[in-house]
Amino acid sequence: MAGDGVQLLEHLQTPAMMVSRGQVRFANSAAKALLGAHIVGQDVRIAIREPRAVAAILSEGGGIARVTGLSTGGSVWEVDCRAISATDRLVSLYDLSERVSVAKSHADFVANASHELRTPLANVIGYVETLMNPKAGGDEGVRNRFLDTIRHEAQRMQALILDLMSLSRIEAVKHEVPLDRVEMVALAQEMAGESKPGSNVMVHANCETAVVTGDRGQLAQVLRNLIDNSLKYGKQGGKVDVSLEATATGWVLISVRDEGDGISPEHLPRVTERFYRADTSRSRAVGGTGLGLSIVKHIVERHRGRFDIDSRAGQGTTASVMLPLRKEDAPA
Repeated sequence: MAGDGVQLLEHLQTPAMMVSRGQVRFANSAAKALLGAHIVGQDVRIAIREPRAVAAILSEGGGIARVTGLSTGGSVWEVDCRAISATDRLVSLYDLSERVSVAKSHADFVANASHELRTPLANVIGYVETLMNPKAGGDEGVRNRFLDTIRHEAQRMQALILDLMSLSRIEAVKHEVPLDRVEMVALAQEMAGESKPGSNVMVHANCETAVVTGDRGQLAQVLRNLIDNSLKYGKQGGKVDVSLEATATGWVLISVRDEGDGISPEHLPRVTERFYRADTSRSRAVGGTGLGLSIVKHIVERHRGRFDIDSRAGQGTTASVMLPLRKEDAPA
């Protein structure tokens, strides 16, 4: 390959190699970073060690092969080999890992959503069919009990659909920079005031105002979800503390703490996954969809913030959100 062509390959971010008579004659920096600098001068069968890729490279007309584990375990790569001459091959390596991962995530998401909807829908159909029986439907006590169950299951489906729509809207704008001027102390007090009557939700702040640049509707959803979670899974009649602390380093720390049973350590790394429940039966009983914390995580990431959950069995749970304050409103 001419010197100019080699120089052009060197500037590509895509790993690329020139293979001549089965031997790697040239590899650009990206290919060396992927496979190691030692591959130059090696037999291609040793350099790559993947039978399908080697077969495509050594075939008369070149070809394409999809291989796994070329960089890390689980990674997916496409090896594209083009014949330049009877003896020379241009080999390009394309990382498909993210694309494959996204496709799998979408497939898993649809499967999980379908499963979550199928259970309450089956219950609704079953109870309706029972009520259509004159013996069961004619008994007022049985009818009212079944109708209460149908209403509960329908509300579960409604909550799930609303959360799915919310998550979809959040993902649609995740790359857009939010621009609202949001005063978090006032917003926290507003969200606490929305709690159902009798709820013991207290808001404390070390500052009068804590202004961030964000999407007011989404930040309200973050506070609403965290307060609602604490009320659902906290101690019956226990208090929920919402605290806000503006720091001299330009952040506002928002913590929502309950007095519940807490979350076991093995569940903590996964509680922000979609549809993951640390306590499945209790979550469904109180109307949880398994999406609340996932929604919180996505919103906080869009706002360039940090989200963390700290919990110990029997000592309650604290959900913490850190958001950057507006520079002109940050404390001196």
